[in-house]
Amino acid sequence: MSDHDFISGSKPIGIERGEGPYLYTADGTEYLDAGASFACTPLGHSHPAVVEAVQEQVGKLTFVDSSYPVQSREDAYAALVAATPDGLESAWFCNSGTEANEAALKFARSATGESKIIAATRSFHGRTMGSLAATWKDKYKEPFEPLAGDVEFVPYGDSEELAAAVDDGTAAVILEPIQGEGGINVPPAGYLETARELTDETGAALVFDEVQTGMGRTGEMWACQRAGVTPDVLTTAKGLGNGLPVGAVAVQDWIADGAASHNATFSGGPVVSAAVHATVSTLVEEEWPAHAAEMGDYLTAELEAALGDAVREVRGDGLLIGVELKRGANRVARDLAMDHQILALPAGRTVLRLLPPLVIDEAEADQLVDALTEIVAPEASAES
Repeated sequence: MSDHDFISGSKPIGIERGEGPYLYTADGTEYLDAGASFACTPLGHSHPAVVEAVQEQVGKLTFVDSSYPVQSREDAYAALVAATPDGLESAWFCNSGTEANEAALKFARSATGESKIIAATRSFHGRTMGSLAATWKDKYKEPFEPLAGDVEFVPYGDSEELAAAVDDGTAAVILEPIQGEGGINVPPAGYLETARELTDETGAALVFDEVQTGMGRTGEMWACQRAGVTPDVLTTAKGLGNGLPVGAVAVQDWIADGAASHNATFSGGPVVSAAVHATVSTLVEEEWPAHAAEMGDYLTAELEAALGDAVREVRGDGLLIGVELKRGANRVARDLAMDHQILALPAGRTVLRLLPPLVIDEAEADQLVDALTEIVAPEASAES
């Protein structure tokens, strides 16, 4: 089996169950999940609060469409809106991150009456036709072209290029507060603030894609809070249901008031809504974002000290960490899995992406550091 198959297709590890930050095969082999679940389980696998909420709801009502009031959906909406930055007063549920971003771009165009979308190089916003048009890599787009038009790309993190692109015909600027798929790229100080100022001046909508950065991963509930910037539209998914398929769009009132009709059959189904309510409530009440900040600082410092010049850089925020290697990330991810029972992912050709559940502790962080050191800095590992 090739490295490409291991990362992109079927993996030779059959997972049977999960608990906390660990996954287990049928024979009981334990794997530390340091990213293989794409940030989808911030509370860890099979968290009791989520399991209980889902089991209770599925026993009462599995599904009814969103035209009927359901208490689990109302609870989920209330919990999500309460957890978003002040100013985002309405929300809509969907089934995935790409659907959330698709809706965000539609809402922005209908609310502003404009069409141009500004996106960033190295961005990833999804694989449906609209969100794909705002995604940077040609390999994702070329088989499906022509895509939705009037999308302009600017270099991520370059405030001057962004200012030159945003004008009165701009419907939206869509940005990841930290880029995930593109390599865990952290923007320079002031970049998100500039985006806010430019969209305010022109009447465009500022859309933050927090599908990977949200749900406490960066040390705040939302990465944009680290910069003190509130968007007009915030999208989330992945960890929103702690492993169940759900996405959401939270918007300011002017977007909600100006948005045209949009819906989905499974929007806010009772079971996934129960998972959302349990996940968001537990993250907030048990202060897991603060734990992510603490553990992220610890893990980053330990990685930098152990790996040193054997890697180009360790970057990110909280428990969204990228290790830029001097070799291919696919091979390192494979070695971690096969030799050390740790699951991680590449983010591009040379960046290893670490997205462990927020519930990891120092011992589990040390396990990850020791394994990675043995692979990419064996001399340092031998000395220790």
